[in-house]
Amino acid sequence: MSKQIYPMPFTRLELCVFALLETELTVLQVRREEAPSKGKWALPGGVLRIDLDADLESAAQRVAGERLGTHLPYLRLQTAVGGKSRDPRSPWTLSIAYRATVRADALATSPGKRVEAIRWAGAGETASDNSLAFDHSAIIAAAVQDLRNEVENLELPWGLLPAEFTLGELQHHCEMILDRPLDKSSFRRRLADRDCVEAVRGQLRGAAHRPAQVYRGCPMHR
Repeated sequence: MSKQIYPMPFTRLELCVFALLETELTVLQVRREEAPSKGKWALPGGVLRIDLDADLESAAQRVAGERLGTHLPYLRLQTAVGGKSRDPRSPWTLSIAYRATVRADALATSPGKRVEAIRWAGAGETASDNSLAFDHSAIIAAAVQDLRNEVENLELPWGLLPAEFTLGELQHHCEMILDRPLDKSSFRRRLADRDCVEAVRGQLRGAAHRPAQVYRGCPMHR
């Protein structure tokens, strides 16, 4: 019996990189230099290379290096999407999307291969922006919702947060991600119940008459 060969899908890696800037959650976008969708903003992405990539995460990091000129910390698998009409270069395209949470001031990026420019854009607005290339707005929308669900459950995205913080600063960062205010008493009670932060001994911040204790994430939760 002859061996049956199945056609393989065109397989890509897409990178959904989040950071907190000023007052909102933002997502990293690149402007495409080549067709298809030349000149459109999109998630950084690239084709899986079986000759170069040992596994999916190493493929994602290679794409980050080629498109953004950087390595991404806190990288995690987000989703996989596929279908017949996602990319005109192939009759069937599969995308493996990864999510990363970073401090924008600690991430040095530069436009790489097939990239005209890089920008940070508001994640909430981008999630419904149908002018993005391909179906990237839908990927961003799902990643934003998953991130917000995690923050709601106090699975805190340490990559977005400073290494040390007061509880007020932590609440402010969580409110930026969730795009809504949180009740102070309830938030602090849940933090205590979850035991996900620890006091930094001898570290206080703020006005001399009312200094605030400085905290960091507990090692088991980071």
